[in-house]
Amino acid sequence: MAEYTIEHKKSFTLTAYGFSIQSNFQDMTALQKEKAEFWGRLKADGRFTKLKDAAKDEREWSVNEVYQGKPWNYFAVEAGKSVADATRIIEFPESEYIVVAGNGDKETLFDQLTYLAFGEVLSQITDYAYIGGPNATYRKDNGEGTFYGEFWVPVVKK
Repeated sequence: MAEYTIEHKKSFTLTAYGFSIQSNFQDMTALQKEKAEFWGRLKADGRFTKLKDAAKDEREWSVNEVYQGKPWNYFAVEAGKSVADATRIIEFPESEYIVVAGNGDKETLFDQLTYLAFGEVLSQITDYAYIGGPNATYRKDNGEGTFYGEFWVPVVKK
């Protein structure tokens, strides 16, 4: 099983651009393609740069949540200033979080950590339960061509 920790996190807020996911969650190839196309549009139209310029730190976040009954994916930052046309401001509760950490390639790290958390860790943990709501993965450059990331999912003790 993938390594993980249970950590208490204070509430935090991310500013994001997002899209409603159309792919089946079981079709990883289609899901990755859909996310890559969206993120490519963010870079092409300048919204990626706008968010990065508003960020308090170098962390880039990928957020998943069900919003208004539909699955969404977002590119987000912890913003130090407002971004007027952001899709959403996403509030994360103060809670215990399962944290799955790892290093990898910039383009695959978000999906790699998400898969480890949902595909391995959460299915085998018996003393905590996912409380729903948004979950998020951040990445930051290691400075050597690889990235460090953490997947955070809010949980409650059973």
